[in-house]
Amino acid sequence: MDITRIKQMAGEKAATMVHDGMIVGLGTGSTVAYTIEKLGERIKTGLCIQCIPTSIQTAMRAMNHQIPLTSLDLVSHIDITIDGADQIDPTFQLIKGRGAAHVREKIVAQVSDLLLIVADQSKCVSALTGPIPVEVIAFGLYPVILALKKMGGTVIVREGQKKDGPVISDNGNIVIDYTPDFLFDPVLLESVITMLPGVVGCGIFSGFTKKTRVIIAGDTGCRIVPAQSEDNGTGLI
Repeated sequence: MDITRIKQMAGEKAATMVHDGMIVGLGTGSTVAYTIEKLGERIKTGLCIQCIPTSIQTAMRAMNHQIPLTSLDLVSHIDITIDGADQIDPTFQLIKGRGAAHVREKIVAQVSDLLLIVADQSKCVSALTGPIPVEVIAFGLYPVILALKKMGGTVIVREGQKKDGPVISDNGNIVIDYTPDFLFDPVLLESVITMLPGVVGCGIFSGFTKKTRVIIAGDTGCRIVPAQSEDNGTGLI
């Protein structure tokens, strides 16, 4: 089975976990795109939900499928957020941000009751390694780059596609990718990076493990994987 079909299975499975009346956070990326498409189909047959997108791209996709949108100004919490990840460790600490939406995704995750991550098996790793996306205001770009290099590792300013210059986030900031050259504690490193003046946020998600569940898709189907500490055996869904 090809990777496109695997992503589709994971994204569509997540859409079946959304119920009437829910406020739903919608992440950014190719797997969640299939969730959005499936939710659009369910809305046409009577599903009543409101969604909060984490990027302009996701908002456009949702509107194309006639999915009602709301905002964090109008709701007190989110029932479920469906999102992807670049790396997932056994305790459900994550690295996110390949789509440069990690700051908005982290805000949405913070106010969500459940964070449902959809991914293929290749995203599961024994330990997070990077690259770690870091969103930085332009004025602080070079001081942040120097600080990260002093910590050890490589820093690359992410280049835009079909444009000259760096990737600019939906928040108007520059995105860089930091790859540490050492094994790291995700909780500690997230805190250190976030505290650097000029950093808006980084792609380590270490604070949501207790409310995170992961749908993994592979050649044999989809399964919900428990965190390592909860593992009591899982089967295909």
